[in-house]
Amino acid sequence: PSPRSCQPTGDSEEVLQYEIEELKQKDLALDQEIAQLLSEGYSLEELEKHITLLHEYNDIKDAGQMLLGKLAVIRGVTTKQLYPEYDLELSD
Repeated sequence: PSPRSCQPTGDSEEVLQYEIEELKQKDLALDQEIAQLLSEGYSLEELEKHITLLHEYNDIKDAGQMLLGKLAVIRGVTTKQLYPEYDLELSD
C-alpha cells in the first residue's frame, strides 16, 4: 500500500503528527542519497547544478507540452497525434 493509503483518519493533530513523521522519513532518505552520491565522488556544487538544470529542463518541457496541447486543440487532434509530426517520442 502507498504511504497515503496508510494515513490516519483521526483528528487533525494525529494527521499532522503522521505527516511530520512522513517528512522526517523523506528527509532521512534524501540525506542518505546525498551521502551516497558524495561517497561516489560528486560534489555538492555539482549536485546543485544538476538540480538546477533539471528544474530548467522541466520548465521548458512543461512549456512545450502546453504549446503542443494548444496546437492540438486548434487542429482538433490529440497531442499524441502531433508527436510524429515533430519527431517526438511518446516518452519525451
